[in-house]
Amino acid sequence: MQFSIVRCLSVIVLGGIMISGTGSSAGEDLLVFVSAFATGDEGAIHAYSLNSETGQLKLQHRTTDAEQPFFMALSPNRKFLYSIHAAGQFGGKENEQVSAYSVSEKSGELKLLNRVSSLGTASCYLDVDATGKTVLVANYSTGSVASLPVLSDGTLGAAATFVQHTGTGVDKTRQDGPHAHCIVVSPDNRFALSADLGLDKILSYRLDAAKSTLAPAAQPFVRTPPGAGPRHLTFHPNGKHVYVINELSNSVTLFDFLPESGMLTEQQTVSTVPADFSGTSYCADLKITPNGRFLYGTNRGHDSIAAYRLDAQGRLTLLNIESSHGKGPQNLLITPDGKHLLCANMPGNNLSVFRIDSETGSLSIVGDPISIPSPSCIRLY
Repeated sequence: MQFSIVRCLSVIVLGGIMISGTGSSAGEDLLVFVSAFATGDEGAIHAYSLNSETGQLKLQHRTTDAEQPFFMALSPNRKFLYSIHAAGQFGGKENEQVSAYSVSEKSGELKLLNRVSSLGTASCYLDVDATGKTVLVANYSTGSVASLPVLSDGTLGAAATFVQHTGTGVDKTRQDGPHAHCIVVSPDNRFALSADLGLDKILSYRLDAAKSTLAPAAQPFVRTPPGAGPRHLTFHPNGKHVYVINELSNSVTLFDFLPESGMLTEQQTVSTVPADFSGTSYCADLKITPNGRFLYGTNRGHDSIAAYRLDAQGRLTLLNIESSHGKGPQNLLITPDGKHLLCANMPGNNLSVFRIDSETGSLSIVGDPISIPSPSCIRLY
């Protein structure tokens, strides 16, 4: 995670929302929330309509009471949105907060419900469990994770569990201590996995969603390759594989996942950049198509998206590495129908939309990228 860039955008899609008057061709429109990681008016959360056929985006609404909302997540029932809130210096001495909003699906308007402490700084990731009763947060700078209970009205309670990660990695500059970069709920809602860039570990927790608590799993962690710097992870749709994108080593690591025990077993690590690339680049995000056939990962520096085919055992075969059509691709979003991929080019100040070939997995750019100030985290609903 690099903090030389002071703004970002998060994108979340709400499926099945019809928005009239878009001027686009026939096709269902999705509501897309974009949160600018900035202070004041620039920190507003934007709502866009995304045409599912053309891939065109159109601004619908802006909610302007968000301060540096680095990451967002939606409740399963789509009634509530949760966002990071940093009124002071992001990643500074003061803990960040997590904001709860109610959502108007027709307009994208958000109404602030409350805010609670994240119990850490540089809070960089949120996830909501399948019951909607627990919000999980990862804190990068202080290297910790926490679980927040969700009350019946969508508001957040004070943290029910706080876990401080400890240790160091082999990179003395980037891994001088723990740096929790994500925490993701398993498809069966029984576990939560946290990638810690500073420790080269994936830490595993048992999740009790009803009580909003976390406890170490029977296998409390697995290691990634030394110096890899795991950043984000995602589960295969079949729930049997976990893919981790490694920020420092520009690679993706595959683990087999046993849903019964939560055990992870490393199977494969592949590069995200060309073999002859000698420049500086850092991975950021990865996403899998809903049918489980293709995986995509971003390279910031090489400014590209690596595309892979996944076989029946979940193993990756590189298909191609495409330009992200912008500088510093930070995060990805794949639409629920698997037809489009959105790429947030953070320092490039634009959002690219690609069409996904359902047979080959190849990407083709849809029109010109949209100018947006510092787009960053993308979350698929």
